[in-house]
Amino acid sequence: MEKEKKSGGMMSVIAALGANILVAVSKFIGFAVSGSAAMLNESIHSIVDCGNEILLLVGNRQSTAKISDKHPFGQARAKYFYSLVVAMMLFFAGGALGIMEAAEKLFHPEHSLENTWLVIGILAFGLLVETVSLKVAFKEIKELNKDNLSLYRFLRESRHSEILIIFAEDSCAVVGLLIALAGTLLTHFTGNPFYDALSGVLIGVLLCAAALFLAREFYSLLIGESVTQKDLTRIKETFNRTEIDSLINVKTIHLGPTDILVTAKIDVKSEYEAQAPQLVNDIEKNMRAAFPDYKIYIYIETDKYKEDY
Repeated sequence: MEKEKKSGGMMSVIAALGANILVAVSKFIGFAVSGSAAMLNESIHSIVDCGNEILLLVGNRQSTAKISDKHPFGQARAKYFYSLVVAMMLFFAGGALGIMEAAEKLFHPEHSLENTWLVIGILAFGLLVETVSLKVAFKEIKELNKDNLSLYRFLRESRHSEILIIFAEDSCAVVGLLIALAGTLLTHFTGNPFYDALSGVLIGVLLCAAALFLAREFYSLLIGESVTQKDLTRIKETFNRTEIDSLINVKTIHLGPTDILVTAKIDVKSEYEAQAPQLVNDIEKNMRAAFPDYKIYIYIETDKYKEDY
């Protein structure tokens, strides 16, 4: 459990960085000898991905900064900030720039594609490496997905921004390489460079779509998301005690992937009011025991229930 908590998707980031460095070098060699628009787009994609992984590592380091007077709950949200920056880079540097470069060749299709089989070999190599990286991401998702949610639901509910980015990047890389491979083969067999340029545009559109999805998710995380419904139910269960007349309200917010703030207001039965301090301590202890992988900041206030709350 502790190993998973410390990893939190970072193993997939390191694996993706290694894969993208290797693939970026091979793609640029392929572009230099072929002039392929799709290969240029894929090269830009891999370079941007390398920068993205470095930013994620910086964000992970920043998120572990100690609690201070200026940041009383730490800086765990630094992961979300850097993840949002990564999404912006993926859109502008990866998608938009790639579309511009490919569109230039799409509307001026006089460029020729040389050394086609070398390009195909490099694309196949990149596909192999990116598939391995994607497999690492799937492995981390399986470790983090303790509730066995569907992949789509896990990605929507996960508060681990790194795994969202790496999964999106690796998935786009695999799909993008398949598109580039199709465009290269069509250009080779038809002699029409239109297909090469079109594949470059499609790859750019794919990256922009992924970036917009990620930006939406990270915006929500950055401004503050509550815990999942299942986690909220577990939190409320810790208040199911005979000493409590009612749980007036409970509010939660993720300060980071594994950092949670919980505030609650409870109405303690009059005969147990003298035991309220010990009651609060017991609830806090049970809540932390229910979430061994999380750092939880808990603030519980006793009050009397009113209907206009």
